[in-house]
Amino acid sequence: MPAEPPRALPLAPFRVLEIGGGVALAYAGKLFADFGAEVFKLEPPGGDPLRREPPLVETGAGRDSALFAWLNSNKRGQTATPERQAALAAACDVVLDARPRAEREAAPLGAPGAVRTAISWFGDSGPYRDFAATDITARALAGVFACTGPAEGPPAMLGGIAGEVVGGIAAFNATAAHLLGGGAARLEVSIHEANISVAEYQATQGVTNPEVERRYGVNRFAPTSPLGVYRCKEGWLGVTVVTPQQFRAFCEMLDLPGLADDPEHIVALDRLRHADRLEAVFAPRLLQRTAQEWFEEALRRRLPFAVVPEMARLLETPTHRARDAFAAITLGAARFEGPTLPQRLERTPPLAAGRAPLAGEDDALPPPPPRPLGEHPLGKHPVGKHLPGEPGLPLAGLRIIDLSMGWAGPLCTRQLADLGAEVIKVEACQYPDWWRGVDPRPAFFTGRRYEHDLRFCVQNRNKQGITLDLTTPEGAGLLKRLVRGADAVVENYAREVLPKLGLDYPVLAAERPDLVMLSMPAFGAEGPWRDARAYGSTLEHASGLPTVSGEADWPPTTNQLAYGDPIGGLNAAAALLTALLHRQATGEGQHIDLAQVECMFPLVAPWIIAQSATGSPGPRRGNRHPGQVPHGCFPCADDEWLAVAVTDDPAWARLCAAIGRPDLGADPALARLPGRRAREAELEAALAGWTRRHGAEAAMHALQAAGVAAGVVAWPTRLRRDPHLVARRFWQATTRAFLGPHEQPSAPFRPAGGEPFAVRRPAPTLGEDNDAVLAGLGLDAGARARLAEAGVIGRRAVPVSERRKRAPAA
Repeated sequence: MPAEPPRALPLAPFRVLEIGGGVALAYAGKLFADFGAEVFKLEPPGGDPLRREPPLVETGAGRDSALFAWLNSNKRGQTATPERQAALAAACDVVLDARPRAEREAAPLGAPGAVRTAISWFGDSGPYRDFAATDITARALAGVFACTGPAEGPPAMLGGIAGEVVGGIAAFNATAAHLLGGGAARLEVSIHEANISVAEYQATQGVTNPEVERRYGVNRFAPTSPLGVYRCKEGWLGVTVVTPQQFRAFCEMLDLPGLADDPEHIVALDRLRHADRLEAVFAPRLLQRTAQEWFEEALRRRLPFAVVPEMARLLETPTHRARDAFAAITLGAARFEGPTLPQRLERTPPLAAGRAPLAGEDDALPPPPPRPLGEHPLGKHPVGKHLPGEPGLPLAGLRIIDLSMGWAGPLCTRQLADLGAEVIKVEACQYPDWWRGVDPRPAFFTGRRYEHDLRFCVQNRNKQGITLDLTTPEGAGLLKRLVRGADAVVENYAREVLPKLGLDYPVLAAERPDLVMLSMPAFGAEGPWRDARAYGSTLEHASGLPTVSGEADWPPTTNQLAYGDPIGGLNAAAALLTALLHRQATGEGQHIDLAQVECMFPLVAPWIIAQSATGSPGPRRGNRHPGQVPHGCFPCADDEWLAVAVTDDPAWARLCAAIGRPDLGADPALARLPGRRAREAELEAALAGWTRRHGAEAAMHALQAAGVAAGVVAWPTRLRRDPHLVARRFWQATTRAFLGPHEQPSAPFRPAGGEPFAVRRPAPTLGEDNDAVLAGLGLDAGARARLAEAGVIGRRAVPVSERRKRAPAA
């Protein structure tokens, strides 16, 4: 039987111009290129500065950056000239522009019908708009680091490219949504604001639960314990325990049953208060077996644990190998491996292997001809829009059924709702979204405390909410009817749940053949780990990121309470938008198997690539940087901390002048990086001596006035008072039943020079939109009353003690 011909990649109709510099720009372009778009990367004469980022590999034409190659594989590389910029801008459907603001404003690029997306650290307005910045200073200001590290400080700041990867995904999502909407647009994306999504848990919970906004020590985070990485007989085990049932299973696994019976250990926050005492008991037990043995036992007990692999082991992991999570990248004569895109579209997967261009390699290539005015790459546009929607929003007319709970899935659909999609969130009265709260006590239900959680409200704004008991024939039937009029379904249930309910992808696709459905298993839908339970912390542990984080003498270090959740949600939106663009062009729906652990791999990419290219990920540096000295987190007079990064030799001279140390600036031995590296501790002490005499805010502005990258290490709840975010109207006031007035963070993208996309409605109360949505299916008031009487729908959560049926597990 002849092999099926390869399918066209979903973004093949599009041409993309990438101009400017930085990882965020390159990663946004990578998402387009690896899904088939023709991406033209314009570099300055002499090549993109990223070509000098370690590790360097021998290409046959000199030494070049392996990290640059991974970011820029499957693109065309050309040298920027005014004539080439203009010609390509006129011919491309998308312009991704990361030039400095003044340059963008002086020489705007892009055809009238194009989507033009400006990518910058802080956006084009507000007091920080022209700040010098690096990945760590932007994330510090976004509240990402404040809660991580030793209780006494300094905060632990993960290096690498994590912040810019998040910014790149945000830029892709905004751009792809506008391509789907079919209209020309000018957008701006703030890397800083994109990273606030990582700190949203602490920013929202900290309003009412201040204990979450503290540093409790390495590998400790409120509101639960244990949550961290522990040494085993061989290797390291990532442990996350949240519920009393999980703690009991953990104690039974370690043959410590009495530990779970102590009333001081039932509530997660109480366990955190007694973490030293608990770890003294259970940590020695973990030394009796290997991490792999404990992980296999945890799989059997359905505990959210993971082996924490070093980079060599991560690259060899059979589960990841079977899913092609890593693939070869070539740059001239060099060949090494890097992560593939995690957006695993089953019908149209992204390119795996890739070849990156040498500097100026495609200079002889003529620009493509401009598109005729009004022509869209997908042909007649829009296609398949069948619903009334919000005027002026790119996704108006799309309907998405949201079966997800918690953080990752709801964050995915929140992005699409912000952009105008009609998102219908489906819960059950018997098992509402667990971010409404998991308190089993009767008073929680009689007082409807599940309507008071700000976390839920932030993740589910701009959505409608209905209840359906999917374990009943009536509830399952109504979901199928909803799907007939929907474009996409998003779910993060455990793998076996929807098949048991008769609601898996083949069944739902029979109702709507062009349906796009996204599933979010921790490790993918197939393989020996397909039933593994995971929280966002579990995904970080399994990604290997803790092994390259923190100081060299620390255990592998967890960087966030639940890093994998926001990263999974951002990547899920990118996957869904890509599949919808493919459907727009071809009429084909498909299933997306998004393994959330793979969404973490781009954050680990610098070390994965270094391991493959050189045989080592390099040393753990803590808050130091391989190419910037001094670099770190420095104490201030107000007991706050300041992140500082001296990016090059001129910045060093400016720093010395700013802190009143002309002697250091005049020392020829310190004028170049190697000399500063040799005296790094001395220079850190000198800088700390200056910061201790100033408040963090004042010190930041003094260094920024000198052009030195610096940012306050912001506590998440204080972001509401951040003057830059206030000036940009990032926090939007809204009011909701039970909760009252509160503030919502905006999306990190907005119309260029304009206001943020609006929070049009607060998050739904449980079952708030039952009448409106079900009436749209033809159910009159009598039919809805009968469903309510039978418990299929409702507006009040059913107390745990009264639940008779097992709900879908997530």
